[in-house]
Amino acid sequence: MFFTYQPKLYVARGMYEDTCSLLKYTTFWILLLICKLAFSYYVEISPLVGPTRTIMFLGRGKYIWHEFFPYLQHNLGVVFTIWAPIVMVYLMDTQIWYAIFSTICGGVNGAFSRLGEIRTLGMLRSRFEAIPTAFGKHLVPGHGSQPKRREREKEDKNLHIDKFSDIWNAFIISLRDEDLINNRERDLLIVPSSAGDTSVFQWPPFLLASKIPMALDMAKSVKKRDEELRKRINQDPYTFYAVIECYETLLNILYSLMAETSDKKVVDRIRESLEDSIERQSLVREFRLDELPQLSAKFDKLLTLLLKTEEEHDTTIKTQIANLLQDTMEIITQDIMKNGQGILKDENRDNQLFANLNLDSIKDEAWREKCVRLQLLLTTKESAIYVPTNLEARRRITFFANSLFMKMPRAPQVRSMMSFSVLTPYFKEEVLFSTEDLHKKNEDGISILFYLRKIYPDEWKNCLERIKFVPKDEESLKSRMDEISPWASYRGQTLTRTVRGMMYYRRALEIQCIQDKIDIAKLDRQRTTTSYQEGGNIVDMALAIADIKFTYVVSCQVYGMQKVSKNLKDKACYLNILNLMIMYPSLRIAYIDEVEAPTKNGTTEKTYYSVLVKGVGEKYDEEIYRIKLPGKPTDIGEGKPENQNHAIIFTRGEALQAIDMNQDNYLEEAFKMRNVLEEFGSDKYGKSKPTILGLREHI
Repeated sequence: MFFTYQPKLYVARGMYEDTCSLLKYTTFWILLLICKLAFSYYVEISPLVGPTRTIMFLGRGKYIWHEFFPYLQHNLGVVFTIWAPIVMVYLMDTQIWYAIFSTICGGVNGAFSRLGEIRTLGMLRSRFEAIPTAFGKHLVPGHGSQPKRREREKEDKNLHIDKFSDIWNAFIISLRDEDLINNRERDLLIVPSSAGDTSVFQWPPFLLASKIPMALDMAKSVKKRDEELRKRINQDPYTFYAVIECYETLLNILYSLMAETSDKKVVDRIRESLEDSIERQSLVREFRLDELPQLSAKFDKLLTLLLKTEEEHDTTIKTQIANLLQDTMEIITQDIMKNGQGILKDENRDNQLFANLNLDSIKDEAWREKCVRLQLLLTTKESAIYVPTNLEARRRITFFANSLFMKMPRAPQVRSMMSFSVLTPYFKEEVLFSTEDLHKKNEDGISILFYLRKIYPDEWKNCLERIKFVPKDEESLKSRMDEISPWASYRGQTLTRTVRGMMYYRRALEIQCIQDKIDIAKLDRQRTTTSYQEGGNIVDMALAIADIKFTYVVSCQVYGMQKVSKNLKDKACYLNILNLMIMYPSLRIAYIDEVEAPTKNGTTEKTYYSVLVKGVGEKYDEEIYRIKLPGKPTDIGEGKPENQNHAIIFTRGEALQAIDMNQDNYLEEAFKMRNVLEEFGSDKYGKSKPTILGLREHI
C-alpha cells in the first residue's frame, strides 16, 4: 500500500507538495520500517528459531494432566503458544516505532526551528541582547540585495535596535493599558525613548535592576587596585552598562539644571578629576569609594524632588534643589575626593553656588523620563527576576520573544504588503457591561464586578492605579463606572473586547508604516510611543496607508432595529456600538435595513438593504453604502453565515480573516501580520498557492 494513495474522502486532494517534502516523508517511513524490521528480526524472531527447532524434534511427551493439543505432531501446540505473542507484537509495534520516530523527528525539527528558545523570564533576560537581531531578521523589511560592508552591517544593527525599541515599548504600553502590569513594572520593562544621550545602549531597567547597588558594594570592598574593581564590574555586561549609563545620565541632568557658568565649572572640575584618575588607574587611591552609598542617597532625594516638581518658577522648590545640590557637591569634594576641598572654595568666592537654576526642563517629558529611569537604577535593590508578576503578561512576553527566533517569511514594507480585512458577525450579544449588569447579584449573591475583582485581583489593583482612584466602599465605585465598565468588559465575552483586539492591527500598521518612512538611525532620539501622533505629513501618510491596507467590518444585522427600538437593552446596545465607531474611526458597521415601501396596488412591500455606516463626530453615524437585496438574507441558510455573507461585499483587500464575537487579539501579534500574509505568496508552495491559512489561538 503506497502512502501516496488518496481515497475519495481525502480532503487535501490536489494539494501541492514539493519534492523535498515528499523525500523527507519517504525517508521517514523507510527508516522507520528498516528499524522496525531489523528490531523484529534480531530481537523477536531470530532468538526463537533455535528453541523452536529443538521443541519440534523433541517428540511427544507423556503428561499426567490432560493435553490441550493431543493429536498435533512436532509439538505444534507449544510452538504456536510461543510464537503467537511474538506475531502479535510484530504486527502491532509499527505504531510504537511511529511514536518514537515522531518524537525524535519532532524534537530535532523543533530544535532547528528554535521552538521554545525562550520559555522563562530568566531565559528572556539571558537572551535579550539577541532579540533585536532576531527582530531585525524577520520583522524589519529588507534593503535589497546590495552587498553589505561592515559599516552597513553596524548601521543596520543600530537601526534594528531602534526599531525594536519602538515596537517593544508599544507592546509594554499596551500591557499597561490592559492593566496586566502596573506603573513600576512598565517603567522597568520599557526601553527609554531618550536613547542616544549615553555612549552605551540603554537596556530596559529590568535587566539592570540592582546592578548599581551591587556596583556600590563592589566599590566599598575594593581597597587596593583599580584593576580589581574594573574586572569585577566587567564580569557582568549589564553592570558595566548600568554604571556607564548612570554616570553619563547624571552629568546630563546636572548640566541641564545649571544656569551659571561657575556652577558648570564645578561639575567640570569634578568630572575631569574623576576621569583623569580612572585613566591613570588611581581611582581607589584618590577617592573614598566607601562613601558612594551616601552620595547615591542624596541623588535619590534630588530626583524625587525633581519628579514631584510641576511649577518651574516656585521659589521654595528652587531653594530645596539648590540646598540638595550644595550638599551633594560637599559630599563629593570633601568626603569622597581626597584632594577636592579647593574646588568649591575657588568657585564660591563671589557668589553662592547653585543659587540660579534652570528648571525649564522639568516639564519636558523626555527629561522626566530620564529622571525616572535613573532613580530606578539607583534605588532598585531587589532583582527584577519576577517582573512582571502577572502570569498572563509573562506568557505574552515570553511567547513574543520566542516567536522572533522562529522561522517565518521576511516582512515586506507596509505599502507593499497584502491588504486584508477582518469580518466579525454580531447578533444581540453583550457589547459593554452596564453599571446595572456589573452590580446585579445572581442567586448566590455574587455580582459580575465582584467576581472579576476576585479572579483578577492584581489587574483590578493596576486598573485603580491607572485611573488614580482609591475606592472607599462599593458605592464609591459607581462614580467611576465610565472607566471600570470597560475594564470588566475586556474580561468578558463582549464585542468591545473583540473590537479593541482587532483594531490592534491598524495601530500596528501605523507604527510599522512610520518606521518604513523614517530612517530611525538618523532620527532625533526624543521619541516616545505617543509621539507617533505628532509627525505631520509622515503620520498622515501612515494613517492613510493603514486605512488602505486594513479594513474592519462588524456585521451587526440588527443594528438598524436596535437604533429605532424602544427596548432599553436594545437601545443601550445601539449606543455602545455607536461609541465604538466613534472611539475607532476606521471601524465599519454593516447591518440589514428593512424598509416598507408602497406598491402600485396600494399595499406595502418590505425591501431589504445591506448598509455600511461609520461614526461621525461624537453622537452620530453616517451611511456610506446601501445595496438593495433580493430578499431577507437570513431567511435562507443559517443566521450567522448569512450575517457574514451580506457584509462581505463591504470588505476590502486580498485576504479576509473571519473572527468570532468572543475572540481577542494582542498588539505584539499584530506586528507579525505582514509575515503571516506573506505565506499566501510564498514560492515554496509552487504553482498551487495556499488559499486558507490557519493560525494558532490561545484560549
